[in-house]
Amino acid sequence: MGFFAKIAAMVAAASAVASATNTVTFVSQDSTTRKVIFTPSSGYSEIDSIEVAGLATETVSFPDGWVGNWYSVSEGADNTSGMLGEVTFQGWDDITYFDVSAIVNADDHDGVHEMWPASENTIAIKTLMSGCSIFPCNTAYYLADDVQTVATTETELYCSLGSQTNSTSKRDVAKVVGRNFVLGKF
Repeated sequence: MGFFAKIAAMVAAASAVASATNTVTFVSQDSTTRKVIFTPSSGYSEIDSIEVAGLATETVSFPDGWVGNWYSVSEGADNTSGMLGEVTFQGWDDITYFDVSAIVNADDHDGVHEMWPASENTIAIKTLMSGCSIFPCNTAYYLADDVQTVATTETELYCSLGSQTNSTSKRDVAKVVGRNFVLGKF
């Protein structure tokens, strides 16, 4: 391959990376229809709300560098902020940061549950995941100083809504060492 062909290939590869689309695919895990409501951080573009039918998926595209969050409202329920999905696309060092936050309403167990990058969509035990299949858990963001934000170079994320009908009950899940213990706060 000649010098100019190599340069052209590198430019094409860089263009493909630069034009990567920021998306979140919402996956309904039960028969409930939900409205997903987006809230951009100050100065960022508004994103229209979407409806996700029960057991369906919907993909939303986001502008480059978008920062904000979303929550879902079940059909027939009051529009009350719930568990939040939060994201920063193309943040520091061009990295995507995301988490599931229970700070606003930790009692919402019907809306946003988990978030993960697309590369882990078919993996049973995800390593880059935030949130809970069953609340409460140690992988959601409950307090302002929790260390639960996940970082990835990917720009395609997934977000589960609702509970899986075949989820294990909380008592069937292995006990995890508590956050206070890890921090030395006995």
